[in-house]
Amino acid sequence: MFADKAPSNAPEWSVSDLAGALKRTLEDAFGHVRLRGEVSGYRGPHSSGHVYFCLKDQNARIDAVIWKGSFSRLKIRPEEGMEVIATGRITTFPGSSKYQIVVETLEPAGIGALMAVLEERRRKLTAEGLFAAERKRRLPYLPRVIGVVTSPTGAVIRDILHRLEDRFPRQVLVWPVRVQGDTCAAEVAAAIRGFNALEPGGRVPRPDVLIVARGGGSIEDLWGFNEEIVVRAAAESAIPLVSAVGHETDWTLIDHAADVRAPTPTGAAEMVVPVRVELMAGVNDLARRHMESVLRVIDRRRSDLRSTARALPTPEALFSPKRQRLDLASTKLYPALSRNARGHEERLLKLSRQLSHLSPVANVARMRARLDAVGPRPYNALCRSIVLRSESLKQISRRLVVSREALLRAERTRLAQAGDLMQRASERLAPALEGQIARKADRLHAVAQLFDSLNYKSVLKRGFALVRDADGQPLRSADAVFDGQALVLEFADGKTDATGGRGMAVRPKSIKSKVAVAEEQGALF
Repeated sequence: MFADKAPSNAPEWSVSDLAGALKRTLEDAFGHVRLRGEVSGYRGPHSSGHVYFCLKDQNARIDAVIWKGSFSRLKIRPEEGMEVIATGRITTFPGSSKYQIVVETLEPAGIGALMAVLEERRRKLTAEGLFAAERKRRLPYLPRVIGVVTSPTGAVIRDILHRLEDRFPRQVLVWPVRVQGDTCAAEVAAAIRGFNALEPGGRVPRPDVLIVARGGGSIEDLWGFNEEIVVRAAAESAIPLVSAVGHETDWTLIDHAADVRAPTPTGAAEMVVPVRVELMAGVNDLARRHMESVLRVIDRRRSDLRSTARALPTPEALFSPKRQRLDLASTKLYPALSRNARGHEERLLKLSRQLSHLSPVANVARMRARLDAVGPRPYNALCRSIVLRSESLKQISRRLVVSREALLRAERTRLAQAGDLMQRASERLAPALEGQIARKADRLHAVAQLFDSLNYKSVLKRGFALVRDADGQPLRSADAVFDGQALVLEFADGKTDATGGRGMAVRPKSIKSKVAVAEEQGALF
């Protein structure tokens, strides 16, 4: 099972010896160098006082470190994106198998390429008014739904959800995106526009506020949030947007276009919702103060009412003048009523004399005389009108019968013609339908043959096997197999379990025979 070890005269090195030899070789070959590059990943001094960052150009990058003593003597301090000339010595760090430059002096060489592009893009978008303060909107005091654009697997989304749960639990919709890499900008812009495209009251609720969040990183890591497509999507968003990209010292162009910029993703969660306990305490305090003010107003009004009641006159003083006026009026009322009654009696007598000339009895007598003079003439005229109308209706009935017969004949003729036309059309459609069905069947047969030729099970039928791990994921190389790993071998006629290892044969658990043959043939995996 094991191959014989070939003899060798090469000396054996320990890892520490090799790392030390490489360190001495590199320091002897280069010593002190002057290196020009752009500062990247600078976050200020470490808690130990040392400074760690990178120097890069268009094609390469190198780690850099400034020790605490050298950093205090520098005339200029490094800044993110600054192009500098660093003088120091090249060495290695055996703990991580990396080479680095230990900077002793630092000189400015200009603004880095990325910072120049960033500054030019910032001036362009500022001129278009995308960063104007009057475009900023206030965040809703208590949103019902919060949309979050971030990576679903990072710590950022867990920090946001945890802080929202602590302050005021709300419904959260997460749009998963990549927050680093070539597709980052397009995915973030599509997520912002996708949230804005949701209809209010639809199956998926439309967020009241958006949070675009990402953890800290270098300017290259955060570059996707400086892309113009992301800035324009944030500026066009109809939903108020909070930018929470990087740490407090990290600034990107989306921070200028957003309605509110949060120093951290956790700070963004604190900005969009209030503290529920504090809000309830404030409401209770306002209710208590309102009740106290109402009680004070009632007491003050009760006191004012008592003072006003003492200043009012008594009921006797109010009604005495009115009662005296009533007594005076009652003494004058009887003579006035007598005069009014006599006047109405005189008017009634005058009207009765006038109505005697227009007596109803006289009018009825005149009407009866006129009716007797007319006699049976209206009845005779009505009978003649009925006879004439009856004759007219009979003639109309005869014409309608004739018209109905003609219409029925025409409709029967039209239906017969339509039936012949439908019969001829059905005779032409049947062959065409059969031809189309045959063509579709041929195409289905060709697609089925193509599927069979591309199906991996066809390969298994030729004697091959598909190796999967315990989770069902296929293994494509021997390097992916470790000792004792549980494997599943899929053949054309079924599956079996196996155990993998390096340098030894893999024996399927379900196969009890042919072990000797397998040992003679050697390891299969």
